[in-house]
Amino acid sequence: MSKFPFYESLTEPLPPAHFSVLLKSLWYDAKGDWKTAHDLVDSLAGEEAAWVHAYLHRKEGDSWNADYWYARAKKVRPSHTLEEEWESLVMHFMA
Repeated sequence: MSKFPFYESLTEPLPPAHFSVLLKSLWYDAKGDWKTAHDLVDSLAGEEAAWVHAYLHRKEGDSWNADYWYARAKKVRPSHTLEEEWESLVMHFMA
């Protein structure tokens, strides 16, 4: 599935209603609203939510907290850029 509909939605004031909570979190992150992005995933359970949570703490610069969430997601902190990780997350959740 193409990521372009996701990118096109970034011109709108709100994320599309049909986006999952995880995609909405990534949408708010792309719009520069880290707090809303984090608030959306902060109380969610599951490995996928933990992966987005980890990414957000990595972006925040809180490596210890990010590593905690990566472990909950059964992943390790990636060595690629934040932009590449964000894109991987979007592609994963758009599929």
